[in-house]
Amino acid sequence: MSSAPPYNEAYDERGEPRPLYAELLAALTDPEALAARTKAVLRGRGVTFDSAPDGIFALDPIPRLLDAAEWFGLRRGIEQRLRALEEFLRDVYGDGRIVEAGVVPRAVVESSPHYEPSMRGAPVRRWISVAGLDVVRDPGGRFLVLEDQVRMPAGLAYAVVARETLRELLPVTPPQADHSPVFGELALALRAAAPEGVDEPSAVLLCEGRGAAAWWEHERLAGELCAPAVTLADLDHRDDRLVAWIDGRTRAVDVVYHRTDEDRFSGTALGAALLGPSRAGTVACVNAIGSGLADDKLVHAYVEEMIRFYLGEEPLLPSLASHPLDEPGVRDRLEELVVKPRGEMGGEGVVIWRDADAATRDRERARIDRDPKGFVAQELVTLSVHPTVCGHGLEPRHVDLRPYAVVDDAGVHLMPGGLSRVALEPGSMIVNSGQGGGVKDTWAPS
Repeated sequence: MSSAPPYNEAYDERGEPRPLYAELLAALTDPEALAARTKAVLRGRGVTFDSAPDGIFALDPIPRLLDAAEWFGLRRGIEQRLRALEEFLRDVYGDGRIVEAGVVPRAVVESSPHYEPSMRGAPVRRWISVAGLDVVRDPGGRFLVLEDQVRMPAGLAYAVVARETLRELLPVTPPQADHSPVFGELALALRAAAPEGVDEPSAVLLCEGRGAAAWWEHERLAGELCAPAVTLADLDHRDDRLVAWIDGRTRAVDVVYHRTDEDRFSGTALGAALLGPSRAGTVACVNAIGSGLADDKLVHAYVEEMIRFYLGEEPLLPSLASHPLDEPGVRDRLEELVVKPRGEMGGEGVVIWRDADAATRDRERARIDRDPKGFVAQELVTLSVHPTVCGHGLEPRHVDLRPYAVVDDAGVHLMPGGLSRVALEPGSMIVNSGQGGGVKDTWAPS
């Protein structure tokens, strides 16, 4: 782990604004008032997120800016990773060439909590239709992929509303006034994922209903996609087909956009509803059942080799190194590492060992001893910092980047910028919204 100070996104080593930020920072005369107006607009529009302290989407009004060269490199690297991950899933649930070649060990695949062996040979047209990677910048300014998120990447609609809100409030103009075209791209991706022979697919968005923390997003997506929001209780089977009860009537379902908190299928009510039709090819899930294997935190360690194996290319966007906890020497240097459960999302169970107290360390050691293959250790990197409204002024807070990609038959469509997640507590590097973090609109050229 480097002891170098974090990279500052907005200020150079002399404390002067970087050229890209000069106009924005000079125009911010009253950040506290800007934050208050932002909160008032979001509250007035009912943009909720139940995991936020006040239940309102936690949008910091100071956007993160990326220049053309940075975004070009990120875009190419993300597109490359997603092409390789799609090939990996198609292969692992098919012929298994990468396993037979010894590039990814069979034990890594079969021990993953998101490997679904019953999906082997299933007629899946596309495994990954929407993705949201977690990208960080190290102290030297280099971008690294912390995690590949393909199970249920959340936040697309929140990225749209962030831009809708700030374009009216900020004293400078973003490069794109509107991110709403992503809804059309997502609709086309749902259509492209539909079972073979279905030209006009009927889609639903599956969630927990009004009790979901991100219900605001689910409701907006359902409206924009013409895909009614349903719960598991609304689903049924008729003649080997999945149907949904909508407005008192049943409707055959061809595509399920899965947004529930449950991400396991085998042995769950979710699996009972979706596994059979998915294996039979009468319904498509977005993303496909079993695609969570691609964002397993140990599988992440092999993505660069996947790129070489499937694409014959050198990786353009490197991964932050991860290690199995039973690898020799790893448990001897936990002070330099972050311990993560392989199969959880949203920062759940993540322990920065350097910062953990004795009780937390003892608890984690006991959990690791019980299930050593269920955890990974990832190199600890000091996340970059960005000016964030804190009280009356701006203070540096750690950030990561969540770029969003939608994939259809025409290729990978990347939302310019996306969102940056920000840790709101001083010194914290836990940026996940579900763990009390906030978000920033992120500007990048098209």
